[in-house]
Amino acid sequence: MGNSVENNAGSGAIYGLGFIGAAIYYITTATSFISGVIGVLKAIFWPAFIVFEVFTMLEL
Repeated sequence: MGNSVENNAGSGAIYGLGFIGAAIYYITTATSFISGVIGVLKAIFWPAFIVFEVFTMLEL
């Protein structure tokens, strides 16, 4: 039971790096403060966007 935390630790690091990269991208391309704030919110939920697009492409 204690091993499950250790085995899943890598996915958290990947999500964290993805969040940082997405936040930097959205903030640097923002044209206003509000766009930057929306960009940070998009960076938090980027995996949901990817899954949605994949399901749309697969027509599921």
